[in-house]
Amino acid sequence: MPAKNMDEIVALCKRRGFIFQSSEIYGGLQGTYDFGPLGVELKNNLKNAWWEAMVYENDNIEGLDSSILTNPLVLKYSGHEETFSDPMVDCKSCNLRFREDQVPDHCKKEDLTEPRQFNLMFKTSVGPLEDGSNYAYLRPETAQQIFTNFKNVLDSTSRPIPFGIAQIGKAFRNEITPRNFIFRVREFEQMELEYFVMPGEDEDAHDLWVQKRIDWWSNQGVPIENIELYDVPTDELAHYSKKTVDLMYKFPHGLEELEGIANRTDFDLGSHSKKQDELKISSNVMKNKHSNSKMAVQNDSGDWIVPYVIEPSAGVERGFLAILNEAYTNEELEDGKNRIVLRLKPHLSPVKAAVIPLKKNNKNIVNNAKKIKDDLQKMGLGRIILENTGNIGKSYRKHDEIGTPLCITVDFDTLEDNSVTLRDRDTMAQTRLQVGELAMYIKDLVKK
Repeated sequence: MPAKNMDEIVALCKRRGFIFQSSEIYGGLQGTYDFGPLGVELKNNLKNAWWEAMVYENDNIEGLDSSILTNPLVLKYSGHEETFSDPMVDCKSCNLRFREDQVPDHCKKEDLTEPRQFNLMFKTSVGPLEDGSNYAYLRPETAQQIFTNFKNVLDSTSRPIPFGIAQIGKAFRNEITPRNFIFRVREFEQMELEYFVMPGEDEDAHDLWVQKRIDWWSNQGVPIENIELYDVPTDELAHYSKKTVDLMYKFPHGLEELEGIANRTDFDLGSHSKKQDELKISSNVMKNKHSNSKMAVQNDSGDWIVPYVIEPSAGVERGFLAILNEAYTNEELEDGKNRIVLRLKPHLSPVKAAVIPLKKNNKNIVNNAKKIKDDLQKMGLGRIILENTGNIGKSYRKHDEIGTPLCITVDFDTLEDNSVTLRDRDTMAQTRLQVGELAMYIKDLVKK
């Protein structure tokens, strides 16, 4: 069963090296976290799974890795400079500052200041002079550089519409009140797809991507039955959105958005396009005086069309948290003892297999274990580690807790018949297998 509360997740992350508070030795920096040895492996595996599903399994989707520093004009015409803000209030009693909709119950209404808008973007100086004239923003989302590169990708790949551009990357938001561990932070990663379709084909494409994203999360260990669909009401939609469906998941702190799938219409390409008057843009866009590119395609009749955009957008950290929560299991054993198990999907597990010498002071056993580990690592199956603690029981428990799906024990019989003991994480069942069969066994395992 999932974790009872956030404290269980936080304790596991610190204890086993998944996540640490950033700058902890200096008191930390609010809203920032460092991913430790196991955390970075799980995080990379999650991103790789998303990239495979988006780019490798779709012939009409290309990848992008754009810059974090962003020309202010990009965020001017996207509307971020004027609208990317939250209402902020101060509490005169506790002397703390909150987003208006996140004021804790202990703050009395009469102690709150009037709400005022707070811009969420980080501004930085560019170049040697800090006179305010040369500045850029740290991108608040990865999407805008996808839109500004639309023509570059289209022209260099010759992709017909529909096609998509996928990107995973850092984004930065100066959140007023970061909260709930890694759920809402100031520095985070997004996994975003911008899928370009012809007007009139957008509604079917939106429905398709909602279902595809539900199925993908299920494949990562977040069951369909634990995802609720929230059809954002018209009066709550972003100004550019025709329809948005949020995938809601019950995190340890409550029901919150895991991923949003938005029909952004022609707003984004229309906003960044030159010669807007020549295009039939349905959205209300700012007059663009700076763009040098027409963000449109020609149909069979030669007419210029601004594609609509379907955007599935997910936070890596939120996905990480949801997957940890689902995998976390406090299991009571037959002997009355308990064990913590992370029932991660094998393809996401930070460590794919642990090779454990039965006797740490037996040279022959240890050398055999090292050779098995080295040979498996060369196969490119993921991280394989040598666990030479000398305590087989503690080694099993440790790898249960970090989600290692398979432990391989090298013992005295290995020296005789070249077989090893395999121990399954979930069932704790043990079987013997020839060393020569290990690579194929693990290869099949990590596909699950």
